[in-house]
Amino acid sequence: MPSFTLLAQSVLSGIFIGALYGLLGLGLSLTWGMLRQINLAHFALAFLGAYLTFQLTHGAGWDPLATLLVVVPCFFLLGASMHWLFARFAITPFNSLLVTFGLTVIVESLIQWIWTADQRLMDSAYGAVRFKLGALYVPLPELLTLVLAVALSLAAWAGLRYTDLGRAMRAAAEDAPIAAAFGVNERSLSLLLSGISAAFAGVAGLCIALSFTLAPSQIYAWIGVVFAVVMIGGLGNPIGPLVAGIVIGISESLTMALTSPAWAPLVSFSLLIVVLLARAKKI
Repeated sequence: MPSFTLLAQSVLSGIFIGALYGLLGLGLSLTWGMLRQINLAHFALAFLGAYLTFQLTHGAGWDPLATLLVVVPCFFLLGASMHWLFARFAITPFNSLLVTFGLTVIVESLIQWIWTADQRLMDSAYGAVRFKLGALYVPLPELLTLVLAVALSLAAWAGLRYTDLGRAMRAAAEDAPIAAAFGVNERSLSLLLSGISAAFAGVAGLCIALSFTLAPSQIYAWIGVVFAVVMIGGLGNPIGPLVAGIVIGISESLTMALTSPAWAPLVSFSLLIVVLLARAKKI
């Protein structure tokens, strides 16, 4: 039986990785739930953001957090442009899955062409900082991920709930023709929401670069668990993916501590099946 300290450290690690799951799922949940687009390219954008953070940090000597000044605006424009193309060609939700999968492969190939398939590790001053909380250790990169995930999720939730712009977005997502009759510009709001979701992917890329070794093929390793996070947390719900991500992260960490790491991937999909069955029973 593992010690209490090991279990507590596992729970803490689960919270940190769960926060990253939630941050990755935030933009995907918004585009899927409110724009009816299943954007697999969201994961490719996150890794592209991670590689851009790596390049600006190592090549230009930037502070990792300062790279957001470039990554976030560029990704906002990229996300808005993608949505404009989808709207221009009337891409259906199912076709958006296929199209964005193709975009994911293109981005992966672009990353391999520029940075090769070799693994990359971003060395920064943040990586060496660890705080001691009793017998537990809190790495600064993971703490930054948690802070960013909570802050962005709460900001998105408050913006959608309490601002006129957010109410207009929710109205357009619920019934676009009726919202348009009341003066809501559904097209502009959709471009804005898609840009914001892509910017969230850029922020997630920073967190990935701070904590993980980068390799182009890792794009696909995150898809399954983040999809589970989004489905469990609820589509179009900014807080749901964060909560679901933390639950799955803690479950996976405790599973690895108590049994074997090979059992960890089973957790997220088992929870997903249970939640889907429970929702189907209510219906």
